[in-house]
Amino acid sequence: MTSLFRARRARWAAAGAAVAAVAVLLPMNSAAAADPYAGYYAPAEGKTGAALKSALHGIIKTQTKISYSAVWTALKDTDQDPANPNNVILLYSGRSQSKSTNGGGVNDWNREHVWAQSHGDFGTGAGPGTDIHHIRPEDVTVNSTRGNKDFDLGGSPVSEAPDSRTDSNSFEPRDEVKGDVARMILYMAVRYEGGDGFANLEVNDSSSNGSVPLHGRISVLKQWNELDPPSAFEQRRNQVIYDSYQHNRNPFIDHPEWVEEIW
Repeated sequence: MTSLFRARRARWAAAGAAVAAVAVLLPMNSAAAADPYAGYYAPAEGKTGAALKSALHGIIKTQTKISYSAVWTALKDTDQDPANPNNVILLYSGRSQSKSTNGGGVNDWNREHVWAQSHGDFGTGAGPGTDIHHIRPEDVTVNSTRGNKDFDLGGSPVSEAPDSRTDSNSFEPRDEVKGDVARMILYMAVRYEGGDGFANLEVNDSSSNGSVPLHGRISVLKQWNELDPPSAFEQRRNQVIYDSYQHNRNPFIDHPEWVEEIW
């Protein structure tokens, strides 16, 4: 293990300890505070494991599907820079960039499918190919570098996204969005179960899934979910998608603890 890798793992361990310390200090009634989405998730109440996954699928599969061209407009809303309403925040690079620079040219931003399209061959048709719960703005070059790689630790800094890293078969996003990436992947694994004309998407612990409807690595994604809890940006995004576009939610943003209950 290189000294750089040890340092990075130590930094993540320290972050996890900090999260745990905050949890201990919270008053008991904070955890028991009323869930504003209790009605939405009522069918999942009290369930664990496969039963919880099935119940959540039944809830979130009810959604409005949008076209691939409509995704452009949606992302300008869902990923708006809170400090500059004329910009969006790019997922892997973290760069704030003008909403008007979307397209296919160098230094434009385009539509990054976090669950890679080839992992299930769903293309850009209405459904998983246009589900904005896992589509985010990203620099064209960075999007190309990520390609269809599974998510894992390690590699070299990515050009134009130096806080993200990549190697021959995996991609590691910057620390600030590791949990976001995990929760998007796990949303897809619950939402798409093969019953609506699309592949049954599932997670596994491989970083070489290629074109099968699998995405990894689940062991790493679970760590990221724990160490990078939902941010205000991520929570707002979930709400905007629910209110204005698809009218369904990512349950792992509202209840990140459900990741361990299922996986």
